[in-house]
Amino acid sequence: MNDTHDITIIGAGLVGSLLALGLAKKGYQVTVFESRPDLRKADISAGKSINLALANRGIRALKQQGIFDKVELLLIPMEGRMVHIPHEDAHFQPYGLHKDDVIYSVSRGALNALLLDEAQKYPNVSIYFEHRVSSIDLGDKTIKFVDQDKAVSFSQIIGTDGANSVLRDAIIDKHQTSTNEPILSIEKLEHGYKELCILPNSADQHKLLVNALHIWPREDFMLIALPNLDGSFTLTLFMANQGNTSFDSLTSADDVLKFFKINFPDVYREIDNLTVDFFNNPTGSLATVRCQQWHDEGTALLLGDAAHAIVPFHGQGMNCGFEDCFDLLNLLPPAQSSSLDWQDIFEQTQALRKPNANAIADMAVENYIEMRSSVAKASFQRQKAIAAKLQGWFPDRFSPRYAMVMFDDIPYHQAQTIGEVHKQLLTELDKWQQENGELTKEFALQKLDEYQL
Repeated sequence: MNDTHDITIIGAGLVGSLLALGLAKKGYQVTVFESRPDLRKADISAGKSINLALANRGIRALKQQGIFDKVELLLIPMEGRMVHIPHEDAHFQPYGLHKDDVIYSVSRGALNALLLDEAQKYPNVSIYFEHRVSSIDLGDKTIKFVDQDKAVSFSQIIGTDGANSVLRDAIIDKHQTSTNEPILSIEKLEHGYKELCILPNSADQHKLLVNALHIWPREDFMLIALPNLDGSFTLTLFMANQGNTSFDSLTSADDVLKFFKINFPDVYREIDNLTVDFFNNPTGSLATVRCQQWHDEGTALLLGDAAHAIVPFHGQGMNCGFEDCFDLLNLLPPAQSSSLDWQDIFEQTQALRKPNANAIADMAVENYIEMRSSVAKASFQRQKAIAAKLQGWFPDRFSPRYAMVMFDDIPYHQAQTIGEVHKQLLTELDKWQQENGELTKEFALQKLDEYQL
């Protein structure tokens, strides 16, 4: 076995299956172990994470592998937010100024199935389902599985096994003894989520405007809806786990119906099987996972949620994981290369990706506040309008942070830094406009110069 040619992947989810495809195309022998059954043969959604938002960074990684044309058939474009505020008509907030400033609703299962199909077209890819890893020995380079006595050897191993990564545990166990700083931090959000559904009408059409992400912001909680190809919408309720208004406070069908009738009067009648799904579907947990050590010398590497699980409020978890693959595959030479240095490649990957993962983790938490509260406020809408005006006047000098994250490929950490400057600028321009009337291009240019933008 030539250890420069063989790579083992733990986890055949979105990131693992895309990575397997990319490695196979570079000539590596790829073995993937997945704990769950093959989702193409079994329904394993269990009422969680049914659909996701695909944006530019994820699209770039799919185009790198030449499969975006196939993925495109699974997508529904969302051109902006349809904001539903009590006692007002729903209003549309476009994501950007350009026709390409859209994000796409996509079925997690359908996309994962497509990626698995594409990876398995290559004879140098082997995927083993229902192989749950129990432990990984980085010294001996062996993997043990639940209910199996035989250990399997590996040369290089990459963990795309999610927020509860077994490979991450092995890396932490080995490296924690050499540092006083904690390698792993888990920041739990005291809010959870539950998924519900609006089925299509009798003509199999969507009951809400289809090309939008619908949001019902309610200060301390919110409901969102993303469209599906079959005419349905996936709804997700985000709310505190405990307290006066929380998942714990809704203990009966009557409680649930009353809560939805009061807080979401324009849509609650459209939610199918509301009380049944509310109690049968699990309440998902939300947390940010940060790992300080992503690799073990030239042996092991973490990518995706295994290295940097984030909360879903910027729609960037999948996109960030796909960007991990994009950057690693750009660093990695073909399997036949004589200059392959695994330790250097793994170190470069961590150095490149870790600051960006930390930045999008922070921005995702901030975006929860924006989605559930800020979007309904007049000040937010004024500053959003000012930002659009600046972008229109000075497209080479101003792009809103949301646009930088969703529609550009500027590194996340740069978007975060620039976004902090934008906050100060927009606050000042909003105040000036409130006091002096309509913002002028000349004054805006003066302020851009002052803020060195």
